[in-house]
Amino acid sequence: MTGAAADLVRFGEQSIAKGSKSFGMAARLFRPEIRADVVMLYAWCRHADDLIDGQEFGFGQEADHREGQNERLLELKAKTAQALSGAQVDDPAFDVLISVTRNNEIPARHPQDLIEGFEMDVNERSYATLGDTLDYCYHVAGVVGVMMAMVMGARAARVLDRASDLGLAFQLTNIARDIVDDAGVGRRYVPEDVLARHGLNGETYAAPQNRAALHAAACDLLDEAEKYYASARWGLPALDWRSAWAIASAARVYRAIGQKLRRKGSRAWEKRISTGKLTKIGLVLLALGDVIASRFRREENGPDRDWLYSRPTGAS
Repeated sequence: MTGAAADLVRFGEQSIAKGSKSFGMAARLFRPEIRADVVMLYAWCRHADDLIDGQEFGFGQEADHREGQNERLLELKAKTAQALSGAQVDDPAFDVLISVTRNNEIPARHPQDLIEGFEMDVNERSYATLGDTLDYCYHVAGVVGVMMAMVMGARAARVLDRASDLGLAFQLTNIARDIVDDAGVGRRYVPEDVLARHGLNGETYAAPQNRAALHAAACDLLDEAEKYYASARWGLPALDWRSAWAIASAARVYRAIGQKLRRKGSRAWEKRISTGKLTKIGLVLLALGDVIASRFRREENGPDRDWLYSRPTGAS
């Protein structure tokens, strides 16, 4: 690995260490050559998200983050297009994207789909139905799963569908966990039809007196996430065992966040829910059992997923 390439990998390693304890632990399980591309892809995704949200490594959102957001979106689009054309951007957050897409022949439409998700935030898109929310989940998380799967060598459309499903499960879990925090900055991802099912509306759903009903709505999202976690498991047989272990570990850790939210009931948003280091280690060990079981399965024998969200046409 040349000095410049090593610098980009180092940039990715620093980004994942600061931005994600959950995925960061799981990512240690990848083979070194796959890990290098995984952390670089993570670094670009993290930077793009932070640029739009006015955060640093996913934390400390600026109170005036809406100001200048359109300009930052245009900057993100322009620099990403430059990187995807193969031209150096002289910005490590975009030079890592050049390396990853070139190394793994990732089509330009995938990074562009992610940016489309950020554009939904900038345009303050509303979510009337669960289908609307799932479309958002694909654009900010499902497509990341697709790109990560391609880094791990997956190319079959059915396997990429399973990877997208895991991204959707992660994002539904995140939405449920962050409902109140998101409401505090003027964002609502829980759909109107789910809120209405529990007697809530888009104006007052996050009010303290509505926490019991809101928890029921959040559990509806977690129920939906379970369908996608279950589907995603059928993608593990297509991955080498170390990649499968990393992905199964990440799935266990994120799913545990949802399970903890369920148990806390209406107190779920008193403190941001996370999993401790010892819990994560235990989940990583359990994930090894998931991998062993996956070696006796074939993805093509998995249940049909026609009843789940379908990625945009031509997104394979």
